[in-house]
This record gives sequence, structure tokens and C-alpha cells, in this order.
Amino acid sequence: MKKDIHPDGYRPVVFEDAASGAQFLIGSTVETTETVKYEGKEYPKANVEISSKSHPFYTGEDRMLDKTGRVERFKQRAAKKK
Repeated sequence: MKKDIHPDGYRPVVFEDAASGAQFLIGSTVETTETVKYEGKEYPKANVEISSKSHPFYTGEDRMLDKTGRVERFKQRAAKKK
């Protein structure tokens, strides 16, 4: 690998999928405050809402991914206007 091609702060980071709990070790510059033990070593941890382990396109599952209740809030607003 060429030297000095990565930006400052580039290091291995564990990305954790909030939907499935899957963890991925990837080089990144993302700012993190949490750490996690991964395969016996301590790494910075970044949370992601969805990854290839939980996305319906990759898993083949047909499910709703509405974690924030957007559909319910829309229905409530629509009911108020009636």
C-alpha cells in the first residue's frame, strides 16, 4: 500500500448495525466517542441504523423499517385535518 495517501485520523473502526447487531471492522476517519472489544482488541465504535446484514435488499426479507414512527405520525396529522 502506498504511504501517506490516507487522511489524518484514518484508523480501524467497528461499525455496529443497530437492527441486527452485526459488527464490521473497516478503516475510517469517522469521529467516535464509544469503544468496543472486537476479536480481542479495543476499537472505536460507530453505530449505523442499517447494513447489508439487516437491509431487505440483501437479506431477502420483506419487512417494515420504520423505527422512528413516521407512518404513525403521518396518519395522526392526516386524521387531525379531517
